[in-house]
Amino acid sequence: MKAAIFQGPGNIEVGHRPDPTIEIPTDAIVRVVRGCVCGSDLWYYRGINQHKVGSIGHEYIGVIEAIGDAVTELTVGDFVIAPFTYNDGTCPACQHGYQSNCEHGGAFGNGDIDGGQGEKVRAPFADASLVKIPGAPEDYTNEQLASFTALSDVMCTGYHAAVSAGVKKGDTVAVVGDGAVGLCAVLAAKKLGAGRIIALSRNPARQVVAREFGATDIVEERGDNAVDHVMSLTDGAGVDAALECVGTDQSIATCAGIVRSGGMVGAVGVPLYEEFEYKTLFWKNIGIKGGVAPARQYIPDLLADVLAGRINPGRVINYTTDLDHVADAYTAMDERRAIKSILTAP
Repeated sequence: MKAAIFQGPGNIEVGHRPDPTIEIPTDAIVRVVRGCVCGSDLWYYRGINQHKVGSIGHEYIGVIEAIGDAVTELTVGDFVIAPFTYNDGTCPACQHGYQSNCEHGGAFGNGDIDGGQGEKVRAPFADASLVKIPGAPEDYTNEQLASFTALSDVMCTGYHAAVSAGVKKGDTVAVVGDGAVGLCAVLAAKKLGAGRIIALSRNPARQVVAREFGATDIVEERGDNAVDHVMSLTDGAGVDAALECVGTDQSIATCAGIVRSGGMVGAVGVPLYEEFEYKTLFWKNIGIKGGVAPARQYIPDLLADVLAGRINPGRVINYTTDLDHVADAYTAMDERRAIKSILTAP
């Protein structure tokens, strides 16, 4: 089969991988209908984080082509969303709703198991991991397919930021980061009832999406100037919750500076902190919670919202190509011409 192959920083090529097969009875083989390039893939592409040479990509939706003997909840032909991590559904982490920390799980496209930027994927623990979408891909528009694909990671990750920060009805929330996850965090804050949502963005196209998703205010400054602006908007009090969707020293420091005393930071940006110190939160009694989003926990609820037309997270996807041009998908995101790229099936 064809698949995107990570060859090293700045080098994504279309190559070939062996067709996946059932290896254990809980496996399913999924034919990919849509796959995405994630912001975290760019960290590998840019050489900031390390990735094995090989298959890449952890966001995909598809149709089941084969199942193992132990798969009982799914069948061949089912249309499914794959969370970006697979899980057994039985370990203590899974039972407490943190499937992304499954003792026996892992991530797709990590170099050991094929990812969603390819034609097919072996999905371990299929019953526990995959979420069925009613009907078939041809029953849906491209916009709906994009939203389903966004549920495999970025919408759930943005939602995890808001849930971790305890966003509730009437809250004032700030979202630091205007990538796909940050924009989805705006949408998540709106879904949870936030009364005021301040999006930190200096990109006009992304500001438009933020407004569509529920942002009431836009702050274009960064660093100390951003802190000053948000504090002025909140009459010096700060926000109830700050959603950290970048992972840099500046982004977490901005969150610490704009949250009111006793407020919360929901942190989901892959942390690259080198200088951030906890004491900046300690003296204001600010809490911080977050991590790798348990997408499998959130997908059913968010899928119902997409099917009902209440949310459209696929709006963050604004570059479409096919697998043969996957390098273009990475370049568009790396150059910030695209918020998020999607790959269509042949």
